[in-house]
Amino acid sequence: MIVSRVVGMGLACLLLLAAAGGAWAGAPTEQLRGAIERVIKALDNPALKGDTKVAERRTAVRKIANDIFDYGEIARRSLGRHWQGRTDKEREEFIRLFGDLLERSYISKIELYGGERILYTNERVEAEVAVVSTKIITKNGTEVPIDYRLLRRGDRWLVYDVNIEGVSLVSNYRTQFNKIIQTSSYGELVKKMKAKQDEVSFEDEAQKKSKTTKTQ
Repeated sequence: MIVSRVVGMGLACLLLLAAAGGAWAGAPTEQLRGAIERVIKALDNPALKGDTKVAERRTAVRKIANDIFDYGEIARRSLGRHWQGRTDKEREEFIRLFGDLLERSYISKIELYGGERILYTNERVEAEVAVVSTKIITKNGTEVPIDYRLLRRGDRWLVYDVNIEGVSLVSNYRTQFNKIIQTSSYGELVKKMKAKQDEVSFEDEAQKKSKTTKTQ
């Protein structure tokens, strides 16, 4: 699915930006770089390495991811016009479920990428909105353009969308969510998100047990 590709590739490739070169180093880029350097430091921490430290490692990365992404804004934009009809309680639940799924997708893909070269190609800032344009050079020489869209929150810049080769994470989720709500209901969307959450939790637990068994 295109959405999975956007989440898996785009969010995980945020890690690589810390090692990238380039002339663009404005506030949005600098803040992205700083947060991502913290992720790399956590992954390189000897105390967090190894199969038995997966949970601790992911917790550390997730904490840093919370400083990079504006989950509330991503959730609001992804739900589109259906956001207006939600109560405060429903909005809080949706942000929590959506944020958890994004985080799990991001964290689970982190260690799948390596060796790619990243270049900063541009940085555009207009008032409270910024776009940091990058280009991934894969091992076989393929160039993949990725734009990170950010909003200023006080003195911080937070990612609210990732665009890979013209494909927007937010737009894709909005299309999926709207289809489910239109053909069924908002309640069914929440039900599916909770089921996905349980599915991912089950997979994580299964992997943990498998690794524990192999070490015995």
